[in-house]
Amino acid sequence: MAKAKKSVNTFDIAGEVIQPGEQKTIALPATQFYTNTPVTIPVHIINGKRPGPRLFVSAAIHGDEINGVEIIRRLLRQSALKKIKGTLIAIPVVNVHGFIQQSRYLPDRRDLNRSFPGSKKGSLAARFAHIFVNEIVQKCTHGIDMHTGAIHRSNIPQIRANLEDEETLRMAKAFSVPVLLNSSLRDGSLREAASELGIPVLLYEAGEALRFEEVSIRAGLRGVMRVMREIGMLAKPSRPYKEHKQAIIAQGSSWVRAANSGIVRFLVPLSSQVSKGQSLGFIYDPFGEDETKIISPCDGIVIGRVNNPLIYEGDALFHIAYFGKVDTVAEQVEEFTERLTPGITTGM
Repeated sequence: MAKAKKSVNTFDIAGEVIQPGEQKTIALPATQFYTNTPVTIPVHIINGKRPGPRLFVSAAIHGDEINGVEIIRRLLRQSALKKIKGTLIAIPVVNVHGFIQQSRYLPDRRDLNRSFPGSKKGSLAARFAHIFVNEIVQKCTHGIDMHTGAIHRSNIPQIRANLEDEETLRMAKAFSVPVLLNSSLRDGSLREAASELGIPVLLYEAGEALRFEEVSIRAGLRGVMRVMREIGMLAKPSRPYKEHKQAIIAQGSSWVRAANSGIVRFLVPLSSQVSKGQSLGFIYDPFGEDETKIISPCDGIVIGRVNNPLIYEGDALFHIAYFGKVDTVAEQVEEFTERLTPGITTGM
């Protein structure tokens, strides 16, 4: 009896095969706790009946960055995915250890996003990275990785990517957030490992660690759906998106750091337009005797800001991106935030 031919549109992971038109949740073996309890990475695969791109969407590589977990939950509930071309691989929690402990890091205190592509016999972080790259990343054609700011630090919705790559730029523009940062590849990052495999990856940054932020979640869900349409996994809308704006790439960005330790009084909120020389806030001591101004070094938009007013010398306080058309970007950021505020319906 002749052996049945394997479909070109099957997806293999952890020894399981997902057939065209099938979806399945896989517990990808990773390691184990010292109680001998297995640790598995949850992976949900939706394999379309028709061939097409293979997109992975990952979250919680830093275990305390949880906005992406909710974005992926909402993504998997979208009825449009019933007509998907290609394969969607959704990984809501990559760093399982960190997620359980509400920590950015793995138990070995290593940053998973500085451990790629990893190795089979390396540290715990290296082994996690190795499994993720070999079982998921190298089997895909595109990727979107979800992040937030660190603890006590918020970011407005933004895309960081290698925008000199044509396919990555196309995805970034389709994601449709006001701020695009042409970010260099960091050693050991998931983006670097994917780039070496020829896979374009977007890094979506929005919100704060250990917090659900509704505008950031809505923007992330909408962005993923639009990327899927742009790369041909979903049908494009019959009419252009009403609010579509020309994407503007930041010319650069820089952090304003604390000149001395103390307590901060903030004068400008996140997403504010600021001018060179403008006072962003003050650092003072508990007695109010000494006060130091925090000055903006450039014209730009505040795309990240610390929330904890208790700071040490050298702490990063404000992240400012600068553009050729600051007024235009400021207007787009304001419109974008208003449109995605709860109570307002948005198109995907």
